[in-house]
Amino acid sequence: MTNTRSVLVTGASTGIGHAIATDLAMAGIRVFGSVRSQQDADALVAATPTGAPTIIPVLLDVQDTASVRAAADTIEQQLGTDGLWGLVNNAGISVASPLEYIPEDAFQLQMDVNLTGVLRCVQAFLPLLKRTSGRVVNISSISGRVAFPMIGAYATSKYALEGLSDALRLELGVHGMEVSVVQPGSIATPIWERSRARATELLTQVPEHGITEYRQMIDQAVGTTENHGEEAGDPQLVANVVRHALTAKRPRTRYQVGKDAKILLFLRRWLLSDRRLDKLIRRNLGLH
Repeated sequence: MTNTRSVLVTGASTGIGHAIATDLAMAGIRVFGSVRSQQDADALVAATPTGAPTIIPVLLDVQDTASVRAAADTIEQQLGTDGLWGLVNNAGISVASPLEYIPEDAFQLQMDVNLTGVLRCVQAFLPLLKRTSGRVVNISSISGRVAFPMIGAYATSKYALEGLSDALRLELGVHGMEVSVVQPGSIATPIWERSRARATELLTQVPEHGITEYRQMIDQAVGTTENHGEEAGDPQLVANVVRHALTAKRPRTRYQVGKDAKILLFLRRWLLSDRRLDKLIRRNLGLH
């Protein structure tokens, strides 16, 4: 990749997005990083690695079409006649609640950020990407292939993102463009802490008998997110594969990141039926 190539990374203020943005900047790439506040913008600039091109913050809210299109106009003005080489759709949230009791607006929020938000960005930035026959990298999850209890809404959004990515790859292939999906397992990011906080709030809306019904799963889910925060992999692992997806002559259509993701997805694809996988997940989670 040369210094003239530019990449937009959404959700670049923390976690995986921040790691991707700084990694690409260290590789000499001009990076536009989307943030939602001026404070985050200032922090992103300050985090630019020494000697690397300055990461350029862009105010962008993936839930707001006008915001996304305004960001596209801002980036186009800075690019001039050049185009974008890459769009990394990383911005996302996790909503945890039993599907039986999840509020409809919380479910819609999950879909709007993790799925429709990606579509908004793709539609807004494709004109700039077509100028260079550029690439789209969508950050999915192991939950896009294997669902777990209590995060059904999150899994739904990621399963859907996988389908969107497959269709988009076929459609953009006629333009000589590549679309890759990255499927991380457990990665240490602030999403786990935010997910616990959001889940705690949502559980106040679950009736008492519902809490009793799902108590074991709720307790296990809280424990699992705490373990993820302590034992999960480094976000740099994701940054490494995103860089490959953006720079390789022939990028993969899918990348698994983390030992847990590779093992579980191998079992899912080659060895276990749905029933056996269900049994394995329940056993590992201590569910009966």
